[in-house]
Formats: sequence, structure tokens, C-alpha cells
Amino acid sequence: MKIVHRQIFREHAKLFGLSTASLLGLIIMGRMLQLRELFLSQNLGLFDLLQLFVYLCPFFLLLIMPIACMLSVFLTFLRMSSDNEHIALKANGVSLYQLLPAPLVFGCLCTLCCYFISFYGLSWGMDNFKRTIIEYARTRSKIAIQAGVFNRDFPKLTFYAHKVDSEAGELEFVFVQDSTLKDTTVTVVAPYGRIEADAEKGEMSIAFRNGRIFRKHGDELNILQFGTYKVRLPLGRLLGGFKFDKDKPSEMSIGRLWRMHRDPPQKVLHDEGLRRKVETELVKRWALPFGCIVLGLFAFPVACAFRGLRQQYGLLLSMGLFLVYYTCFSVAVSLGETGAFSPYVGLWIPNVVFLGVGAVGVYYANQEKTLPVMTLLAYWRSWRAES
Repeated sequence: MKIVHRQIFREHAKLFGLSTASLLGLIIMGRMLQLRELFLSQNLGLFDLLQLFVYLCPFFLLLIMPIACMLSVFLTFLRMSSDNEHIALKANGVSLYQLLPAPLVFGCLCTLCCYFISFYGLSWGMDNFKRTIIEYARTRSKIAIQAGVFNRDFPKLTFYAHKVDSEAGELEFVFVQDSTLKDTTVTVVAPYGRIEADAEKGEMSIAFRNGRIFRKHGDELNILQFGTYKVRLPLGRLLGGFKFDKDKPSEMSIGRLWRMHRDPPQKVLHDEGLRRKVETELVKRWALPFGCIVLGLFAFPVACAFRGLRQQYGLLLSMGLFLVYYTCFSVAVSLGETGAFSPYVGLWIPNVVFLGVGAVGVYYANQEKTLPVMTLLAYWRSWRAES
């Protein structure tokens, strides 16, 4: 049995790696198309793109790992059923219960890995992704103002600097004209300036020193002298509409979510929608990774029930079953965020239902009995064929 378990575990690992790599590649390609304006506005090389995608991987892996675990278990036992290996093992006195340790151990390992990503990897990846994007915007994008060139990339904003140090972000003899206010033109002139990026707030600004502000409203002209003055830049326009939302619960660490839930700040107390999102996201970080072991156990009897099914059809079947699971999970998340249903109950219902069906399915498969649903399906197909 040790040899059998090792072989099953090894096949699980191979199929898991293949499924994860394939799904991750497809999702990253789709995400790349969504962020094409962001990448086109930056002077990025291949290494820079790979670095950004590494930071995005934890966010995608949290969604991919449960289905990859399900696919690996399903395809392994579907092949064993198709090759009559189950019959050969049973002829030698090996029951399906004795084959369970390998998929259970594999599902537990996937669950632990998914929990690590959920608790730590997700926030680490998104924080580094935003920080890197802001740094690229500061040093490599169009806002890296060229010396002696008028920059009009932002609507109703014009920038000019006589000398520019791109690495340090230092500017000399800076001129900015702001026409964003109706019937008012603000012109800032200063001998020194600096491009600043705040990764925590997700914003960029130009800080001027020892300059003057010329504010013209109609025929009235006001002149002000200042020591320090900042012009904040609409970074989202520069980065293809990418939003930097520091208070997005889906990108927070588990520690920050727990602190906001246990001791909510004033912003959360006065925003009922944000409070529900924090609560729902906190439950989601626990419920979704547990889906690895749930879906792995669920796939085990399903693969045995569909003996003789081709692998391409089995792949479509397992994807369809996961779609049912994820649809139920997504509906529970939406209901939890709107307050229509408790997330503590709703987000765990798909896991409990699929776990129960999987346990019953293992019992029926070991007894070589057909599930009532499968009997009804076979009866319906025969009735359709006769009619």
C-alpha cells in the first residue's frame, strides 16, 4: 500500500503542477490584456513584467489552488477507473477506503499552502505590486518629466522643468499650470521641486520649494509666496485607470482584517458597507482554502462513478462541478457584503454540502452502489432514448 500511495500522490502532484501552471498562465494572459494600457505607459522590460506578475500570483493562486487540487484528484482516479486499476486492486483485497490516505494527505498539504497564501502571501503580493508600479511611474513613465519639454499628459495640467534628475526625482526651475478649476488658472513657479511617491496612499505629487503661486480668476490676479507647496497628480489616469485603494479588504493582510474587525476604527464604524466587507473577507480567508480538501474528497467518488469517461470530458465535468461550487461561494460572498445573509454561515455552506456529498459518494462507491441521482439520470436518459 505504501507503493500505491506514493504512486497516487506522485500523480496528484504532477497533475496539480500542470493544472496550476495552465490556469495561472491563462489568467495572467487575460489580466495582461486588461492592464495593457498600464504597461504601455511604462518603459518596462521583460524582467520588470515578470516581477509584477510574481507579485500578482498569490492573488490568483488563492482562486486556482482549490480547482487544481480537485482536477488532480479527479483525473488521477478517472484514469485508474478507465484502466481498470480499481478492479485489479479490489481483486487483491484493496478497498477504496484504503486509497483515501493519498488524496487526503495531498488535499491537506494544498490546504495548508493555500492558508499561507491567504494569510500572508496575498497582502505581500498586492503591497509590493502597488509599490513597484508607483516606483515605475515615478522613474520610468511619462511623468518622468524630460528636461526642457512641456508635459501635457494630464488633462488641464502642464509641467515644465529646465533640469531633471530622474533617479533622485529632483527638478530645477519648475513651472506648472493648473486649469482644473473653472474660470481659474493657477500657475506655480519655483526654483526647486521634487517628484514624490507615497506607496501607502497610492499617490504621486510634485513638491515645490521657495516659489510663487499666480492665481488668476477673471480679471483678478493674486500672487502668493510659499516655502513648500504640493501638486497631487491623478495617478490613475497615468496608469491606464488602475485604482490604488488602500482600504480594499480583499488586499489586506489577515492581521489587519482581524484588527479592523475586533477594534474597528472610526471609518469602519461609520461605514456599514465597509464593515460588512471586512467581516466577509475575514471569513472568506478561512473558508476558501479549506475548499482544497473538500473538493479533493468530492472528486474522489465522482471519478469512480464516471468509469470509462474520456479525460477531456472528465476535465469539462470537473470544471463544471467547480463552477457550481464557486458560484455558490460567490453568491454567499455577495449576500454577506450586502448584509442579506451571515457570512459565517453562507461561506461555509458550499464546503459543508460538498463535503457531505463527497463522504456519501465514497460510501456508495466503496459498496459499488450507484447514487440515487445517477440512477435517476440513467432512467431519464433511457426514457429520452425510447421516446
